[in-house]
Amino acid sequence: MAISSARTDANRAAILAHIGAHGATSRADLARGLGLSPALITKLTRDLLADGLLTELEHSPSRGGRPALLLGLTAGSFGAIGVKVAPDHLTLVEVGLGGAVTRTATEQFDATHTMALAQLTDAVSAFCSSSTHANLLGVGVGLPGNVLEQSEGVVDSTQLGWSQLPLGLALRNATDLPVLIDNNVNALALAESLFGTGRGHENFLVVTIGTGIGAGIVAGGAVVRGHSGNAGEIGHLPMAENGPRCQCGALGCLEAIIGQSALIETARREGVIGADAGITALATVASGGNEAAQRIFAEAGHLLGRAIAGVVNTLDPELIVILGEGAESWKHWSMGFEPALRSSVMPRKRGIEVAVEGWQDDRWAQGAASLVLSTPFDADGVSGEQGRLVRARLIDAAAGNPA
Repeated sequence: MAISSARTDANRAAILAHIGAHGATSRADLARGLGLSPALITKLTRDLLADGLLTELEHSPSRGGRPALLLGLTAGSFGAIGVKVAPDHLTLVEVGLGGAVTRTATEQFDATHTMALAQLTDAVSAFCSSSTHANLLGVGVGLPGNVLEQSEGVVDSTQLGWSQLPLGLALRNATDLPVLIDNNVNALALAESLFGTGRGHENFLVVTIGTGIGAGIVAGGAVVRGHSGNAGEIGHLPMAENGPRCQCGALGCLEAIIGQSALIETARREGVIGADAGITALATVASGGNEAAQRIFAEAGHLLGRAIAGVVNTLDPELIVILGEGAESWKHWSMGFEPALRSSVMPRKRGIEVAVEGWQDDRWAQGAASLVLSTPFDADGVSGEQGRLVRARLIDAAAGNPA
């Protein structure tokens, strides 16, 4: 391919990726956002419209003169698959380049079964084969663990009982698509940065509460992963020297004290819920006015607020986003969280915004899909060879050569 042709294809792909991340956009805003001349944007978008990859939408407001037409992606042009892996189930979603979920499925799953890898690859392959998009860019996987070796997607996960599992290679062989894998909270933070409350913020913290306690850190507009990909493991902050043993092996971790299992155990021990009841029952009785149940949540919120205050003082985020299954009971957590956070952060940080988002399980999977959707903006090459392959598929499709 000639250099000029390659540059044109890359610019076409950049236009598609920009509109996917930012929504319907005028030609003038595209020129500013991508640093290209208005004349070149006009030519490239004319070609993309003719190829059926873009469509003209309603006019944008104008302060004078003729209103500008907005350009949007043609429905069904580009998509990505996201997979959330939990110990007992899989959540799969298909999303468009703009992040909207177009299809979802849940599969029963046993991560400890000897055939778990085969079951997972079969489920993902079948889901990909029913794609509603003309061009699938890749598969993103979010799981409670970390990636040891990205090129083959070798993963470790204590929660799933996996050690050095070659998940990425298996999925690539099954789907013939690029596969990107990351810790599920990192993936969720990425989705927040692209499509959620964090959009438009360069520095924010995503805190997840539920089965575990985790955090995704966005600094300077990028997800912070740390040396081994484990940054944000706030669930393993040491909170009590002689506290309960955590699944990581240490004593007194935050997660071992206020994670879902710990709250259920406390509630059962105190007779707040029955011996077979779970977190839903605890939330129900708390909402019904049971003071003991409300206290359990408030005490958990207090410890969480103290822990997050330390993170805020260290990282100086502009926003905290609360997510996860436990967020459905946030009104009970907040009774302890808010006073603990505000009194424990440095005075100039006490006004930090805390945003609590509604929760559905497919948010985890949408986060996983964001691993794929973010690669066109991966100037530093964090996504490695698999990210390069995603970008190549987008460029090929933009050039009229779908994979």
